[in-house]
Amino acid sequence: MSRDGNPYANARCESFLKTLKQEEIYCHEYRDIDDLRIHSGAFMDDYYNRQRLHSALGYVSPAAFGQAIRGRLAPAARLEF
Repeated sequence: MSRDGNPYANARCESFLKTLKQEEIYCHEYRDIDDLRIHSGAFMDDYYNRQRLHSALGYVSPAAFGQAIRGRLAPAARLEF
């Protein structure tokens, strides 16, 4: 993160945190911190990375984008993600 009061130094992180708050945290009530951790982890793993469309990736999910990239690499050059 950047120094205090400068959200522009780390715009990607700030954008993700805005999305996490708007689409998960503000929409639910949590029993305790463990419940928050479970739900926010599920949000990131199941929704944000696998279903949510990202404009920076051409309106596909990160999982679909990764599959497309792996499909374009030669078999010998494929990396494990």
